[in-house]
Amino acid sequence: MGLESRIKPISYLKANAAEVLRELNEGAEPLVITQNGEAKAVLQDAASYYQMQETMALLKLLALAKENIAAGKVKTVEGLADRIRARAAEETRFVE
Repeated sequence: MGLESRIKPISYLKANAAEVLRELNEGAEPLVITQNGEAKAVLQDAASYYQMQETMALLKLLALAKENIAAGKVKTVEGLADRIRARAAEETRFVE
């Protein structure tokens, strides 16, 4: 990813905020902001941030599905129609 060249002190951000935002919106790699020599924040464009959030949400769903499979909490698609009909018939019986 080559973030070494994208590490800047907070004073750089203060002096060049408009240029930094322009670069980020044109597809530049995220910018690591340091304060007192320590990394304190990562700046990236909004579109990349939202895409990353969606990706993490999908990965979380996949991990949850994997856990459910390992715990035996899933059923095969075979017989699904029969299970749906049985549940619908049961619910209709309780309504009457």
